Amino acid sequence: MTRSEIAELHYAVGQLRQSIGALRSHYGDANSVRRLENDLERLVIDTDEFDQSPPQEIVARRRDETIYVPDSKSDEAAWMGAQDEGLGFHSRPRTK
Repeated sequence: MTRSEIAELHYAVGQLRQSIGALRSHYGDANSVRRLENDLERLVIDTDEFDQSPPQEIVARRRDETIYVPDSKSDEAAWMGAQDEGLGFHSRPRTK
């Protein structure tokens, strides 16, 4: 993460702090406002920790790298009892 991206993260956390402050002034000590404040404090802690000691970057896979999926039959036992709902062909009989 570049310095400008970290600065942008700090800015976003600051903007969130202002928004939550506005919610507190409008809604008072509501449970949801307190939870948001708690979440904000966690973000502040994590952002500062990230800024002080960033984790090691992962090597991203190239976008043009093709991943091949074999057309061979898979183990049918892995699908026993599975639902076909949402696959778009639920009205067809299951293949055997």
